[in-house]
Formats: sequence, C-alpha cells, structure tokens
Amino acid sequence: MPTELLFRDDAYATSCDAMVVALDEAGGIILDRTVFYATGGGQPGDSGTLDTPAGPVQITCAAYATDKATVHLPAPGGPRPAVGDRVVAHLDWAPRFARMRIHTALHLLTTVLPYPVTGGAIGDGEGRLDFDIPDAGLDRDAIATELAARIGRNASVCERWITDDELLAQPELVKTMSVKPPMGSGRVRLVEIVDLDLQPCGGTHVRNTAEIGTVAVTNIEKKGKQNRRVRIALV
Repeated sequence: MPTELLFRDDAYATSCDAMVVALDEAGGIILDRTVFYATGGGQPGDSGTLDTPAGPVQITCAAYATDKATVHLPAPGGPRPAVGDRVVAHLDWAPRFARMRIHTALHLLTTVLPYPVTGGAIGDGEGRLDFDIPDAGLDRDAIATELAARIGRNASVCERWITDDELLAQPELVKTMSVKPPMGSGRVRLVEIVDLDLQPCGGTHVRNTAEIGTVAVTNIEKKGKQNRRVRIALV
C-alpha cells in the first residue's frame, strides 16, 4: 500500500503523526503517512527520528519499496516499533532545507543552459547536472551571473498536477534524457518557477527563489564528447 507523501503538498512540514503499517525483513519501518522524502530523482532520502512507544528510533534514510511505500531505515541496535503503533516522525530539517535550496537552483540552471539533461545529483548544499552540449566553450562566470540573476527575481515556486495524456502532449516539459517522470497513476506532478521554468518533478523545493541564497558554479567538467557536468554549491 503506497505511503501518503505529505511533503508533496507541504515541503516545509517537519513532523507528522503516523501509524506503523508494516516492518520489512531488513527491519525497515513502513508508515501510513510521512514527511520523509525517499531517495529518488537524484535527491537523497531524508534522515530523522521516529518517536515510538518503544523509544526514539533514529532513521538513517528513507527509500521506496516495490509497492511505492516509503521504508524508513533505522540505525542498528535501537528499539523497534510494532505494527499498529502510533508514532511521530521528525525529519532532520537542516540537510532537507539545503537540498530544497540546491534542487530549486538546479531547476534554474536548466533555464541558463537550455540543453537536454543526461544526469544529475543533489547533495547537502551542493549538486550537479550533466548536459548534452556539443560545444565545450562554457563560461563559468557567465553561467554564475545568469543563475544569480534568476535567483534574484524572487520568483514563487509552486506545484500542480497534469494527466499522463497532457504530459504526453507536451514532451518539451521533460528535460531529462535518462530519468523519465513516473507515469501510470494517471497524473504527473509539475514544479513551476513562475515565469522561469516548468517541468515534471517529485522532489522538494523552496517556496521562493529568494530562499536559495548565493550559489557558486564550482566546476565544469568534460564527461564525454558532448557531455558537460556543471557543479554548483550554496555559499
């Protein structure tokens, strides 16, 4: 049974009440609802704590099970809840917020470099995108200046949903070549940076580009004949 993903409606929710609905063979804890983002789309899964009747359980990461349930992976040696227990989930906010800021900045980077994206990753305050670019002549300072200008527009960031058929009719919305948006449930989540960007994404983002802060372009690497990796970091 899929877990209700509260962060899709409110990425700033840091805790929630939930119920343990299953425990997997590896000790992972599956809740009926969660504020934890599970690893996916280049974004790491959240860490945090579950307050349980057996005591606090440290969660090292969240991941997806095959049935789209979110599995909360506990640190070894701690207490374990039982199925049916009521718990309170608390995520580690500092790394989550840093990922939200860098993830939104990476969306803006795709507007500075409007090329197909071949890969990407999000870290704690840093991230990168790989672009299919035939010309290696990228100016790091010029990219940083353009990215800062977009961040400085204080644009609102919001989400909305479209149907699978609507996305198929607008293939230009999909910027990634290797990772396709999940389809099959009948609808797809879009993240919009108003007047700047619109693309399918299941990740977490800030509400306004002003929250990103200052971002540096730290490196540009040649990863193949037409593949350029652009790294950015919060300053």
